Amino acid sequence: MNNFIITLIFIVALVSGVYFYAGYLTRTGKAEDADGNFIPDSWEENFGWFFSSKGLIMFALGLLLGYVLGVQFPDIF
Repeated sequence: MNNFIITLIFIVALVSGVYFYAGYLTRTGKAEDADGNFIPDSWEENFGWFFSSKGLIMFALGLLLGYVLGVQFPDIF
């Protein structure tokens, strides 16, 4: 179970890092963003589904992480 928790935390950090880096690239002007949604246009063409479902993906990962931590460490919560 500990391997699953570590993997889940890594996935959450990786997805959060991708969203943060997309915003960083557009805010600093290193990538072009024509519509102003803080997603580089080149990424939006190839991975539009990933950015359009950002809220759902982060909600599901947070819910899963909270559930797993709650089951693994019931005395903390």
